[in-house]
Amino acid sequence: MKRHCIVLAGLGFAAGGFVPIQAEERNAWPLIAQQVDASGSITSTAAFGPLFFQKALPEGGQMAGFRPLYLERTHAAGRITSASVLYPLYFYRGDDEAYSWSIFNLINRSGLQPGASPKLQAARVEKFAVWPFYFSRQTGDPATSYRGLMPVAGSIKNFFGYDRIGWTLFPLYTEVDKHDAHTVLAPWPFLRFTSGAEQGFAFWPLFGWRDRPGEFQRRYALWPLIWKHTQAPAADAPAGTAPTRHIGMLPFYAREQGPGLINENFLWPFFGYTDRNTPYHYHETRYLWPFLVQGHGDDRRVNRWGPFYTHSKIKGTEKTWIAWPLWRQTKWQADDLAQIQTQLLFFLYSSLEQRSLRNSAAAPAEKVHVWPLLSAWDNGAGRRQYQFPSPLEALFPNNETVRQSWTPLFALYRYDQRAPGEVRASLFWDAITWTREEARSRSAFHLGPLLSVQTDSRQLRIALGNGLIGLSRAPGTRDWRFFWLDFSPPSTEHNPAAAR
Repeated sequence: MKRHCIVLAGLGFAAGGFVPIQAEERNAWPLIAQQVDASGSITSTAAFGPLFFQKALPEGGQMAGFRPLYLERTHAAGRITSASVLYPLYFYRGDDEAYSWSIFNLINRSGLQPGASPKLQAARVEKFAVWPFYFSRQTGDPATSYRGLMPVAGSIKNFFGYDRIGWTLFPLYTEVDKHDAHTVLAPWPFLRFTSGAEQGFAFWPLFGWRDRPGEFQRRYALWPLIWKHTQAPAADAPAGTAPTRHIGMLPFYAREQGPGLINENFLWPFFGYTDRNTPYHYHETRYLWPFLVQGHGDDRRVNRWGPFYTHSKIKGTEKTWIAWPLWRQTKWQADDLAQIQTQLLFFLYSSLEQRSLRNSAAAPAEKVHVWPLLSAWDNGAGRRQYQFPSPLEALFPNNETVRQSWTPLFALYRYDQRAPGEVRASLFWDAITWTREEARSRSAFHLGPLLSVQTDSRQLRIALGNGLIGLSRAPGTRDWRFFWLDFSPPSTEHNPAAAR
């Protein structure tokens, strides 16, 4: 993304819902409302308010659907690249090579398209899961394939940080593999037998031990109250580096001590301190944690008097809380942008301001939500959008499917300024619309199909019934021309005769 004077370019809250200003609008609300470009091509169609819609996409292809039941996006060749049914109930994603679909993230399937490249076909991967009962991954290679039916029998691989998890009549028998260590749980989670690269036994939660020679030793009793862990230094640590030791007897005492680090807690978790010397210096003292915390060190500082006031600055990210969780502000820099996020009760009010670090003279960009009433967006380069009401944008700020499927249903009023002097506003889902293009001396007002008033450099046109009857005259004259049954007047910019 290019960032100079235009920032927040990717965060327009309703960019997908607004219709670009075009040469002509045909409004027969509520049955149909269309936008037509200067060449006569229909770029956007809406029917029955926000329910049925179809619009062309700038990159080619189109988006269409029946909100909120169905939504689909197609590319220029006509293939569906994404679709959803009552999102998030069902969604589909696909490209030339692969596809995936999900039903409420509980029933999931993914695989390759029939026309996938030979290289991907050779490494075929088909996945199917019905959480938490059935899991399948088929690659053609037994080493990377698996099937499992919970709780009967089966296995899964590369899940939850484990290389493999297998079971038979779960929870009677379970086995897990991780980093060449094999653990049998029979029954889960009480009896645990570990072999291979690690040795261990546990009668959970009463006691347990687990050793990996040269790396760690772990002991616990009455889990999670008593423990003693020893972690060997990393392989690249200097010779003679001491191991890291963890001991605890909750809630009375807990201690972690390692190279350049001491972390002690008394009456855990209320009182304690942290002293760190490597890889950075930092000291922190805690009183009645998490309420009173004081910390300072290299490139970091914490001053917490919760819940009344908290201020921290860690690695360039500055956070301030006042009357938690009432007010919060976060400042940071990323991607050549200085950013400030302000929140009142998390989402009741939220704003994000961005300023260019490369161009200090550039106007800031800002995105604001006043839940559930208003969302506003200004990219700092003349593009602005507003929507009222807006109950979902603050809750799902980066979810494009929610923005397309659900947000327009609540849009009683929308305002879109694509550039200074180029404005479109709509009320009651395009029942009333108003557009203005100063560069082309054009403006238009539509009260559904009942009344339309259009002006440009060549004519002023007032029509009833979308052209059933009406009057027109040339600018600067007093002579009005009566017309009737003129439902599709030609664009005046391309047909001077229309102004006569």
